Amino acid sequence: MTAIEPRLLPRTSVISPDGVLSVGGVAITELAKEFGTPLFVYDEEHLRSTCREAVQAFGADSVIYATKAFLCTALARLANEEGVLLDVATGGELFVALNAGVPADRCVLHGNNKSDDELRTAMTTGVRHIVVDSFNEIDRIEALHAEGVPAPRVQLRITPGVHVETHAYISTGQDDSKFGFNLNNGDAHKAIARAQSSSSMTLVGIHCHIGSNVVAVQNFRDAWRVMVN
Repeated sequence: MTAIEPRLLPRTSVISPDGVLSVGGVAITELAKEFGTPLFVYDEEHLRSTCREAVQAFGADSVIYATKAFLCTALARLANEEGVLLDVATGGELFVALNAGVPADRCVLHGNNKSDDELRTAMTTGVRHIVVDSFNEIDRIEALHAEGVPAPRVQLRITPGVHVETHAYISTGQDDSKFGFNLNNGDAHKAIARAQSSSSMTLVGIHCHIGSNVVAVQNFRDAWRVMVN
């Protein structure tokens, strides 16, 4: 049997001498008997302590959980209670968050293929901000505002032109990425100027995403330097 790397398990995990894994004091064999398999098991104590560590390190309202990793009403409530904002990428994720009692202004709407309905809902409910991914999205926000929909706060997703050490299919910060406004060809500066001059939105910042499964700290340093400069 393949050994499980302890750091990949919840902090409350214990493996007994006979090889039975327990999470939060409950044997997963018993959970499997009760609920069947496959089964996702989340440990509340582990999640809350991790949220608190992140908030302590980065400050209040500076930590945002990407709900695409996993979302249900219980997890949305937990994150909100621990001072963590929610990054939602679809209307469905926003619906779950709002129905969990999370205020709209503690949600950030992300995603590169937002529908008009998703933008309208985000603007109407008053999400914290919308991360805008393209000129087309700027056009559609302006059109919605012209119809009377409230003007949103926005961040612009910038493509910083940074190479990262991950699989090519999940690398998103390089110049040929299809996501965001390219910095090196001038699109980013054009988008910033347009957002700043638009009465249909309030520009509150810029954002970048360089890829998934990135573990090299230097990759984040490189992106940070580009964005700051």
